[in-house]
Amino acid sequence: MSKGHCGRITRQDYAKGKGKNPCAEIVSVNDPYEIYMNFNTGFEWRVLKKHQTPSREAENATKPINYSRWSVAVQSPFNYGYWIYGDVFSHDITSQGERVK
Repeated sequence: MSKGHCGRITRQDYAKGKGKNPCAEIVSVNDPYEIYMNFNTGFEWRVLKKHQTPSREAENATKPINYSRWSVAVQSPFNYGYWIYGDVFSHDITSQGERVK
């Protein structure tokens, strides 16, 4: 039930006002934009909001320090099945987890 990747923004979409940030709206934990998992540790991250456009995130990924943030819900073996909500740097998730949806 994942919404999938937020996608690319074209100049035409941006000019029409559609392409500012397709993942700027917070969604439910049951219908996230993306899901990442670390199968060794049992951590699962569900991306509920991205604070930057995809093009800006790609630009930041080339810099030495990537400060693009995602609002996520995290579940691990340590929180007894509950979701913990918060903001994390996208690099922390992509370096530790594998995208499954």
